[in-house]
Amino acid sequence: MSAPILAKPQLHLLLSKCLQIHIIAAFVLSLGCATMCKFGVAKPRKRAYQNFYRRYDVVKDFEEIFLYF
Repeated sequence: MSAPILAKPQLHLLLSKCLQIHIIAAFVLSLGCATMCKFGVAKPRKRAYQNFYRRYDVVKDFEEIFLYF
């Protein structure tokens, strides 16, 4: 009985292959997070400010502030 032949460990270019996979994954995840931040936070916030200033009456606010003086 002979011992089974083990496959040689892959040492050549192992680090570069792992780094390539991790860099691509990090790039894709960062693009996804930036897109989610833009459409999940920035656009609704911009829309809320637009709605607020569309309905905002400066004269009415001025009169409410100086009503108590």
